[in-house]
Amino acid sequence: MTDAEMTEIETGPAKRPVRWHIAVFLAPAVVVYTAIMILPLIETLRLSFFNLVEGQVRFVGLANFKVLFGDPRWAAEFWNALKNNIIFFVIHMLVQNPIGIALAAMLSVPNLRFAAFYRSAIFVPTLLSFVIVGFIWKLILSPIWGITPWMLDLVGLKWAFAPWLGKPNTALIAVSLISVWQYVGIPMMLIYAALLNIPDEVLEAAECDGITGWSQFWKIKLPLILPAIGIISILTFVGNFNAFDLIYTVQGALAGPDKSTDILGTLLYRTFFGFQLQLGDRSMGATIATVMFLIILAGVSLYLFVIQRRMRRYQF
Repeated sequence: MTDAEMTEIETGPAKRPVRWHIAVFLAPAVVVYTAIMILPLIETLRLSFFNLVEGQVRFVGLANFKVLFGDPRWAAEFWNALKNNIIFFVIHMLVQNPIGIALAAMLSVPNLRFAAFYRSAIFVPTLLSFVIVGFIWKLILSPIWGITPWMLDLVGLKWAFAPWLGKPNTALIAVSLISVWQYVGIPMMLIYAALLNIPDEVLEAAECDGITGWSQFWKIKLPLILPAIGIISILTFVGNFNAFDLIYTVQGALAGPDKSTDILGTLLYRTFFGFQLQLGDRSMGATIATVMFLIILAGVSLYLFVIQRRMRRYQF
């Protein structure tokens, strides 16, 4: 028996030092996050159960939710905003994420010239202010002073131009594609990192079996990056159902024309703060915010407890 073992028997097992520095470093972040995220969320949830009754704030239970879903005026605006929000999300899922995956696959090709420049150029729009992006695209698509009619005329497609942001049946699609242009760099970089993380041994084994090129991507790489695609999908879901800024910049708080681009974020803004002749209603605004929170919570829970578990078998 060694001297160390004899000492441990005599004095007992050594106590691990308490790592107080971890709490010290985490405390500022916890305090700030609690102050700007947790407490406002709790207050929003609480406010959704209260309303003004005879000039006094009183607990009304689920009455605000009954008004939101049952009153013809409130229900019409809410379901219209929810429908537009779903369309906004679907366009991002079907356009933004596949394009991001395709760009990442092309940029991960070995010995691709100017790959760093391409990555930077595609990712730069995500760093721009949404105010700048919205204003620039309003100028580009303007039928009066925009350059889009001129560019389409160069290729003989001027007949296809229309005031897309001013027509109810195309405005939402146009705004969604602007958002896709701005944020496509995020899924591209995440998928690119996932592709680089694939072990070389796996790819070498695939090449030995004669699997190369795009066949290697579809049969080997794509199944291995499914967890990253799942993360991108849930981030897209959360981001789209929290969206507000770009539509507010391009179409204003009324989300025109005729509220064809109105989503839950713009409806929440008008309801809570008021706009033009519409007075702000804190309780109904908190009710809409609570419904948004529940929708996002349901989507995230579905991903974490159902989808992610099925994807774990692809992780290394």
